[in-house]
Amino acid sequence: MKRIAISLLLIFSSFALLAADSSWTGVQRIVAVGDIHGDFGQLISVLRSAGLIDAKMRWSGEKTHLVQLGDLPDRGAETRKVMDLLMQLEKQASRAGGYIHVLIGNHEAMNVYGDLRYVTPEEFASFRDENSEALRQAYYKMHLEELAADPARAELPEPDEIYRQSWEAKHPLGFFEHRFQFSLKGKYGKWIASHNTIIQINDTIFVHGGISPKYADMEFDVINDRIREEFKDFNKLRAGIVIDPDGPLWYRGLASEEEEGLEDHLRKLLSKHNAQRIVIAHSPIEGAIIPRFAGRVINVDVGLSAFYGSRLACLLIEGDKIFALHRGKSTAARQPFLPILINRNQGVSLSARANKSDNPN
Repeated sequence: MKRIAISLLLIFSSFALLAADSSWTGVQRIVAVGDIHGDFGQLISVLRSAGLIDAKMRWSGEKTHLVQLGDLPDRGAETRKVMDLLMQLEKQASRAGGYIHVLIGNHEAMNVYGDLRYVTPEEFASFRDENSEALRQAYYKMHLEELAADPARAELPEPDEIYRQSWEAKHPLGFFEHRFQFSLKGKYGKWIASHNTIIQINDTIFVHGGISPKYADMEFDVINDRIREEFKDFNKLRAGIVIDPDGPLWYRGLASEEEEGLEDHLRKLLSKHNAQRIVIAHSPIEGAIIPRFAGRVINVDVGLSAFYGSRLACLLIEGDKIFALHRGKSTAARQPFLPILINRNQGVSLSARANKSDNPN
């Protein structure tokens, strides 16, 4: 496997990454959507519910900024369709004066650097083509040559049919195509690495996991650039940000730890960036947009995908008003929008918590 690993590493690391902007102001309408996890149907439903796409899946959100907070891949079977649609919508939104921000989550990073624990068999199969069997056999031949050249295996029996079947089970058809497409020379790896991890729009910060005290003093541009650099050189991962449990891709403190212990940290963080709140995902909640810290932290990972229960909700910010849109109601009817924050001075309403009825009111 050494030659295979080296060839894949060269593919992964041989692309120059460009920095992206990380701050926007004067945006009148923002829609924030949590983890998708390969569920194309639910992505369509939530975008339609927020008035962002039409019946033909074309951008209809005009100047809206859509923030998708990461974790497009894994656990589901249609990540390619999810990413392809968002790539198309990025261009359409830009032409209309809108913007799509697809943030990097831990599952995007895992697919780039090769942690494939949560890639489903169906996901690998979606990358198959007419050459997949020949490609896999070429890699298996390379693998056998490596085994034969390894002195440590001199006394071991030759690989047999059972061994081959085991190897193929670990490398299903579509596996090597998947790895190339998520490399920095591939369509999806290149696209992922062009995105940010943390952004700020107006007075709201958006990040997949959260910002821990460890990274509170680091500028967003620095974090974004560091993560891109780690994608270019996997040797930097061990001491880097991408796989750090306290890093912005993995940190869960703002979603789950006692508020009192993080109050000072959050106050200083928001003050440093002249922000009113931070919107996070990554930590699944049961079907409702949940505000914490008196509305200064809002978790939008409602379990949108089938893997987590197909719960439909997103966050809408219009000027100073913030609403939770639940269960895919039409944006034309204002009833589905339940205010979390009426405005900056009036505090928090927990009426956005979901109930069992189809009527969120």
